[in-house]
Amino acid sequence: MLGPSATAFLIQHGYAVLFAWVLAVQLGLPLPTAPLLLAVGALAHAGQMDLGASLVLAVAASMVGHLAWYEAGRRGGGKVLRLVCEISLEPDSCVRKTENVFARWGAKTLVVAPFVPGLSAVAQPLAGMTRMPLVRFVLYDSLGSLLWAGGYAGLGYLFSAQLQLVLQAATRAAGTGAAVLALVVAVWLLVKLISRRRLLQELRIARITPQELKRKLDAGELVTVLDLRHAVDFDSDPRIIQGALRMPAEELELRHLEIPRDREIVLYCT
Repeated sequence: MLGPSATAFLIQHGYAVLFAWVLAVQLGLPLPTAPLLLAVGALAHAGQMDLGASLVLAVAASMVGHLAWYEAGRRGGGKVLRLVCEISLEPDSCVRKTENVFARWGAKTLVVAPFVPGLSAVAQPLAGMTRMPLVRFVLYDSLGSLLWAGGYAGLGYLFSAQLQLVLQAATRAAGTGAAVLALVVAVWLLVKLISRRRLLQELRIARITPQELKRKLDAGELVTVLDLRHAVDFDSDPRIIQGALRMPAEELELRHLEIPRDREIVLYCT
């Protein structure tokens, strides 16, 4: 739940705050939405906000932000997806995992995306990138947004009394709790950053530039090029290096015998 001062502000400017906050989050700002929606539900239970109108505004704000990302994905393709994933400390893993989920579930991914950390940020660009029809996108995405906003606001409505008790307890323990939480988050971020830096350093050692690869191919050197792009990436941009072997990363274990062992092997996935 929100603090007392924030709750008072929400009561005074409720609908405008709700729309602007949800829109900012869907456009990419890292703001917490669950406490806000819980507070909206609790205020609706107290008769200080209208639950139906609040849900309409939350879904509308979500759709505005999501349509912007859908269009960005449609126009920018994989570049936009990687840009979104750069926010993550594991962008390469982010891209691959979300593409796997989207390839398996298609438009249904948009329904569950708001509840899955990481997936919520990239589902809309992926939909645009795969040229999902706009009507289909709006239908599934609005359903997911409604379930997301309605779920949290509904919990706030049903458990408004209990949330008030939690707010009071949290206010009393705010100092110590905030310090412990900040320390835990800082340590986690530090570990992730160190691990990622080590991984990137190892990858840099083994990299080859496109120009170097072209020189080797033009010179007739024995080089096997493996195109590891996910099917989602390939479908959005089917261009391929001449002579490259198409082998998505997920198939490496099954098809490794197809890879010659007597020559240099170059992998690429973008």
